[in-house]
Amino acid sequence: MNKHRWNVVLPATYCTEWQDGYGVRGWKLDVSLNDPAVIASTEETGARIPTSVFVHDIVDHHLCGLAMSGHRNEAIALHLLSERTGSSPIPDYTQMTEEDILPGQINGEAMQCFLPDNLVNEVPEEIRKDNVALIQHLSGKLGRAQLKKLLIRHFETLGKMGYENAREAWGETGLDFQKRKQIGLCIQELLEQSSTHLIETSPETLHAEIRLSNDSCCLAIAETGKEYYCTT
Repeated sequence: MNKHRWNVVLPATYCTEWQDGYGVRGWKLDVSLNDPAVIASTEETGARIPTSVFVHDIVDHHLCGLAMSGHRNEAIALHLLSERTGSSPIPDYTQMTEEDILPGQINGEAMQCFLPDNLVNEVPEEIRKDNVALIQHLSGKLGRAQLKKLLIRHFETLGKMGYENAREAWGETGLDFQKRKQIGLCIQELLEQSSTHLIETSPETLHAEIRLSNDSCCLAIAETGKEYYCTT
């Protein structure tokens, strides 16, 4: 297949051990190489979802105009993932709430920008710029259980609010929005096709292109010239 037939071509990098503080093997899109919050991922899937985190990064984030990191972006991407795979986003919204937001950690923006105005307005102005103090104040005022409930609901709201912009961004690629499920499964198949060779050879680094159209996908590895194909 000729390169000009592809709607989207995504440069990606594979390392057997990333020197980024995490030390894991796997893939990253090149557009995220300078984002320290993005961890490389492999072909491995979870119990609930038939595609990997790397597929999520491509299909629910990048092709929908979303950066790979940031809690707001993840809220939208998880809503898109839910529609694509039928999985509920609530467990992930709950996990982010418990592990990140309630301890006062936020990625991509200040906490006072992320939270809805009705919650921020409950906090004295002098501590709103302190992420931890802001959350601690709300937890003390509302109770931790109630705040957790409101935060999970906020993640749901953000996910739904960003849906139309994501759909519009996807449309600009020339790919069919209704084929996200098939395209995601196709990319997953490419990762699985290539995984045995990558594990056996343990390359320090490989550069590749992920090429996408509405009817087929390709993983082309530059160093070896090897190309893996899958039809949607």
